[in-house]
Amino acid sequence: MPEKILVVDDEKEIADLVELYLKNENYEVCKFYTAQEALACIASTELDLAILDIMLPGTSGFAICQKIREKHNYPVIMLTAKIEETDKITGLTLGADDYITKPFRPLELVARVKAQLRRYKRYNPGMAVEPDVQQSVLEHAGLTMNIKTHECLLNEKPLTLTPTEFSLLRILLENKGQVVSAEEMFHQIWQDEYYTKSNNTITVHIRHLREKLGESAGYIKTIWGVGYKIEK
Repeated sequence: MPEKILVVDDEKEIADLVELYLKNENYEVCKFYTAQEALACIASTELDLAILDIMLPGTSGFAICQKIREKHNYPVIMLTAKIEETDKITGLTLGADDYITKPFRPLELVARVKAQLRRYKRYNPGMAVEPDVQQSVLEHAGLTMNIKTHECLLNEKPLTLTPTEFSLLRILLENKGQVVSAEEMFHQIWQDEYYTKSNNTITVHIRHLREKLGESAGYIKTIWGVGYKIEK
């Protein structure tokens, strides 16, 4: 069955354009121009990804993202008309996986959707799993990650992670004892995207991941000017 994607934007022309390009890639699209309609869809529909405009009348895209993260881990891509770094950081901190600034190239958005869905399908329980990860369990000092079921436990308690956070933690655990650069992590997660030294996407996700790990955040060491690592 085709993946089902939620598209929310009060600018009708943009929502219609995104819908057109996604349908051309054989995705099923749930398109809405208001936050209220989108929230109703989120509550009643099994979705695979959401594309949310930040600037919506009444309820912002940030609020919708928060609502999604209360119960769901599917990828969220934020659309913003602003270039301000605060919008990006706010969205990522609330659980968004990526963001794109208007005006954007529709094909770039489609590429990001495909990249997010690849990771979601790979790690989400109930979906097809690659043979080489079917038995993979990563463990480290009270932290247990099951690649097959996309489950993560911290001191035997469930740790709720977004697909991006899960991927980052997995990369660090698989390279335990080694420093992994932000650029390397970026390319492993967003294979279709370009990395610049001014891009702090990884930094924001690491910060959010540390917050979820709580006192165990000390596991993720920052090696200034180089990258991040988890000590053996």
